[in-house]
Amino acid sequence: MFDPTAPEYLADPYPTLKRIQDAEPLHRSKMGWMVTRYEHAAAILHNWRTWGVVFTRERQRDLYGSGPMFEYASRRMSNYNPPDHTRLRSLVTKAFTARRIESLRPRIQLIADELLSTADETGDFDIVETVAHPLPCQVICEMIGVPLGNSAQLSEWTGAVQSVLSPVPLPDRIPAANQAAGEFTAFLRELVIERRQRPGDDLLSALIAAEDNGQRLTEEELVATVLFMFSAGHSTTRDLVGSGLLALLQNRDQWERLTRDASLVPIAVEECLRYAPSITLFGRRALIDTAVADKPIAAGESVFVSIAAANRDPRRFTDADQFNISRSDNEHLTFGGGIHFCLGATLARAEAQVIFGTLARRYPTMRLSEQTIEWRDTISFRGPRSVRVAV
Repeated sequence: MFDPTAPEYLADPYPTLKRIQDAEPLHRSKMGWMVTRYEHAAAILHNWRTWGVVFTRERQRDLYGSGPMFEYASRRMSNYNPPDHTRLRSLVTKAFTARRIESLRPRIQLIADELLSTADETGDFDIVETVAHPLPCQVICEMIGVPLGNSAQLSEWTGAVQSVLSPVPLPDRIPAANQAAGEFTAFLRELVIERRQRPGDDLLSALIAAEDNGQRLTEEELVATVLFMFSAGHSTTRDLVGSGLLALLQNRDQWERLTRDASLVPIAVEECLRYAPSITLFGRRALIDTAVADKPIAAGESVFVSIAAANRDPRRFTDADQFNISRSDNEHLTFGGGIHFCLGATLARAEAQVIFGTLARRYPTMRLSEQTIEWRDTISFRGPRSVRVAV
């Protein structure tokens, strides 16, 4: 029943996910077992002793061969299990602190105002192109210490790499992803050499200096971690802003509530995260013989957790398909759970809160322009390519 490559699924996954969710808690798909109910999704994501990451180095090699894409994907922090994950996360957390991120809010606000000032003259513009795409890109460049002149190239590389980060990568995209991963890696290696010689007040310098019990990140880990931070910290926030604003303007009463009451911005962002997550699918692998919904799962079998479905499970959320920016009980799974909870969640929230708050304040009468929304055609990530608005 579940074909993640079907055009109708990519355009709107929710009707298919709803049918699966209602029919059976554990669904056998061509990718493996599929989990759609919140109860089972949350349990799997929080239990790392039973459920490890699905993309082992062997699995990554099967997907990508042995080129640069394999070297990057197999070293992504999200694809490690303990004890390697514990060591890496401990080192990265020493540099990527909540305090560092919160201190960026004034800068994020300044960037948002500068980007939107150019849109004021047009009256009709694309939110994704104007602010949702460039703002997180600029923020992560400044955090890492990458010259802004490189941001367009980094975005292009990121898009090619991310297009194949999927349980079922499209074979025709792998050559471009290999080239992008190789060029991105070479760029970052040069940057690491430069920062070792001349450390700065940036995230890369902090990552190089991070130490835990005498251990430091290897050069391969440094490069993979920075590439991971750039791709994860850029495109997912773009999707959050694009999908979230689309939901707000399609539910006019919710947009008007937000424009009247700025205090709703933080919980409105949480509802956007629940209602239309960017990362729609997490993979896990059974480390031991276990069971889900009373069905046995053998050690080594893969289970794919549908975040998009779990976030709209009526067994967990009241009026789950309704977009409600004052939803108080909103423990969504968009950032994952357990030891693999998204390290960049604080940054994504800060950027989205600034952007939505600024849009609501500057353009209270904003409306969607006439358009057909096109969605990115990737299996694990979802977001609109463009959202045109009239102000």
